Amino acid sequence: MITDPWFYACAVVAVLIVGIAKGGLGGGVGIVGVPLMSLTIAPVRAAAILLPILLVMDAFALHAWWRRWDEANLRTMIPGAILGTLIGLATFRMLSNDAMRLLVGIMALTIAIAWYVGPTNVAAKSSSMLRGTFWSTLAGFTSFGIHAGGPPIQVYLLSQRLDKSLFQATTVAFFFIVNWLKLPAFAWLDQLDLSNLSTSLILSPLAPLGIWIGRVAHDRIDERAFYHVIYGSLIIIGAKLIYDGLR
Repeated sequence: MITDPWFYACAVVAVLIVGIAKGGLGGGVGIVGVPLMSLTIAPVRAAAILLPILLVMDAFALHAWWRRWDEANLRTMIPGAILGTLIGLATFRMLSNDAMRLLVGIMALTIAIAWYVGPTNVAAKSSSMLRGTFWSTLAGFTSFGIHAGGPPIQVYLLSQRLDKSLFQATTVAFFFIVNWLKLPAFAWLDQLDLSNLSTSLILSPLAPLGIWIGRVAHDRIDERAFYHVIYGSLIIIGAKLIYDGLR
């Protein structure tokens, strides 16, 4: 179990942010979880500690958004999630954390800038098996390394101009599946040792609190402001991840 107080100072904030994102703010801001915890511990260990907490959050979030998701989109995205997880497992020891941060950061920043430059001029796109498989595979892959699968899924779902509740519920259901797919892989890679699991247990009571805050925020924010929060957070997160990847 970790005893460093600076770790817990970072981890408490990280877990609450991730919970708020899962509870109602689209999930994108949640990708700061592992980088924030990585200020005091190795990124791989941060991801391992966060995974059991994500599973707790997923259970609360799934209950809050039960059966409000888009089943057609989920059927399109789940095969890609499985493929991306398998690729992540196969390349886990090959790709550095900095390379992963750089990839996700560039993608997040590009998505956000494109939306702010001309959001009203981008036509809504319908779901498709090809696009859904591509973006969900990328989400499964980036989620495996540093729990950063939010931006690829935002590319696919937000391009459809979904209602904010439909978007949130579909995102919650997708990552519920993705995180359970990662659990046996993390165990096989010896990432879920007693020290990491005990630390996860200490932080886990923050999970329902973060979900509740996010759910309340979702109900009290209008749809336009909701997307400004999502894309604004992606600019900050993308710049931070690029900086960390190049440092």
